[in-house]
Amino acid sequence: MKPINPFPVLTFFLFCFPVFLNAQNIPVDYRLLYQQSFEREEALKEIECTDSQAWKLGNGKENKALEIFKASNYSPRFRSPFNIALLKTKKLGSFVLEADLQQTGKEYGHRDLCLFFGAKDPSNFYYVHIASKADAHAHNIFLVNDAPRVAIGEKVTDGVDWGKTDSWHRVRLERDLEKGSIKVYFDDMTQPIMESTDHHFDFGYIGLGTFDDVGKFDNIKIWGKGFAPEKNGFFH
Repeated sequence: MKPINPFPVLTFFLFCFPVFLNAQNIPVDYRLLYQQSFEREEALKEIECTDSQAWKLGNGKENKALEIFKASNYSPRFRSPFNIALLKTKKLGSFVLEADLQQTGKEYGHRDLCLFFGAKDPSNFYYVHIASKADAHAHNIFLVNDAPRVAIGEKVTDGVDWGKTDSWHRVRLERDLEKGSIKVYFDDMTQPIMESTDHHFDFGYIGLGTFDDVGKFDNIKIWGKGFAPEKNGFFH
C-alpha cells in the first residue's frame, strides 16, 4: 500500500487555521514590524538618545548589544528617567515587544532597566520600570503626563531577580490600544509581573533605557498591526 503524503493535508490545515503558527503567542492580525540585534554600527542611527555619549555597542548575548554604560547628561523637565534611547521609526499603538535585557549595575532596591512607549514628547510618555524591589517609585508602570511620573500599575509583583551582571533576561511588553491594557513579562511569559489599564496616550515612540543605572539591550522584536496613520493636516 502506497504511504499517504501528509504535506497537502498539513498545508491546508495551517492555511485555514493560522493561529496554530502563533508559537510566540502573537495576535494573528499582528506582523513583525521591527527587529534589531545591534550587530552593526549603523544600528545606532536608528535611535535618538537623551545623551548619545552615554550609549555604545557593547558585548551582547551573542555578539553585540546596545549598552548604556554611564549616566546621561540630561535633565528632564519633570521627574522621570534620565537614560533613554528611542527608536526613530514611526509611532506605534498596539504592539508586542520582546527583548533580551542585562542589568550590569550593583544590586540595590531600585536596580532597574526600563522600556518606554506611547512617547509623544520628552514630557509625555509611559515607561515600565523593572526593578529588584517594588515601592512607590520603583518596579511599576509609570505615566509622565506634563508632571512628575505617577505609578499606574494595578497588579505588580514585589520585584525581580536580575542576578549577576552577566545574566540575561527575556522581557515582553504588551500594549492593546483599544482595551488600554498594558502587560509586562519577565522570563516567564505565562504570568505578567505588571498589569495596568490606561488611555492617556495612543500612538507614540518606543524606547529602551534606565532611570539612572546601566545595562544592555539585545535581540529586539516588535509586532503590531501597523504604524500610526499619517495625518492629512494639523487639526484633522
